[in-house]
Amino acid sequence: MMMYDVMIIGAGPAGISAGIYAVSRGQKAVVFEKNEVGGLIGKVSTVTHFASVSEGETGKMFAEKLQAQARSAGVEIVKEEVIGVNLEGEIKQVHTERGIYSGHKVILANGTSPRKLGIPGEKELAGKGMAMNAARDASAYQGKHVYVVGGADGAIKEALYLAHYAAKVTIIHFEEKLGCIAEFREKVRKMSNIELRLNSRLHGVYGVNQVESLEIADEKTGAIETIEDPGCGIFVYAGTLPNTQLYTQLKLEDGFIPVNEKMETALPGVYAVGDIRVKQVRQVSTAVADGTIAAINAAM
Repeated sequence: MMMYDVMIIGAGPAGISAGIYAVSRGQKAVVFEKNEVGGLIGKVSTVTHFASVSEGETGKMFAEKLQAQARSAGVEIVKEEVIGVNLEGEIKQVHTERGIYSGHKVILANGTSPRKLGIPGEKELAGKGMAMNAARDASAYQGKHVYVVGGADGAIKEALYLAHYAAKVTIIHFEEKLGCIAEFREKVRKMSNIELRLNSRLHGVYGVNQVESLEIADEKTGAIETIEDPGCGIFVYAGTLPNTQLYTQLKLEDGFIPVNEKMETALPGVYAVGDIRVKQVRQVSTAVADGTIAAINAAM
């Protein structure tokens, strides 16, 4: 049985940062990732505001750099889904479909997953015009109509990216004004092909092999408008939910894991970093910092 000093679940910026710092301090570290290195940031159109990031750097490019740096540092990356954990006791266990891994410390870094809207057609039309990915699918909507659901930074950044391809971008947001930073609001104002549908929610999507029509509900009146728009694309950025389903041995706060300033959870030898933990600001920069702090403390 392979024994590790530090086992890290999740290969987003927090997990990779933790791995790099753990190895630098002489720890035998392994990172588990069921999808691709980079996590959610690897799927965004561009990475903004992160110190030293290149202008126009895509999420995919950023994720590739994370992976290359981790492998160069000697971090072992295991592409397997974690299906169970035992976080109590001196020796922790991580269960995957292929086996059981043991270690002295565990860093939980498996972030969040996109929140579903729970509306008619969402599941049936996923990937057929519904719940598309801007970085991957923008070019497929060259000259077409797209709809972006959400009003926070992530949603508006992707809407601005899509506006360079689509003939028209409609932002659907349930509040009276966008919840993004001033920089993005100003950029939206300057884009002639972006329309705002505020105080509104996407109520349903309809079609068979593509989205044929959609319903938008007015938050104030409850009125529902049906829009016929065959072949349009709908991009949903309605927040995220923490991936904490496996961590029944920990007490959660609104689904997130509380930690102290050392990133320690209530269980000895167990740390939580990045978007999965209770925190005020969820950004790449804060995720990287979390991973750094957890790994340094785990190596002590």
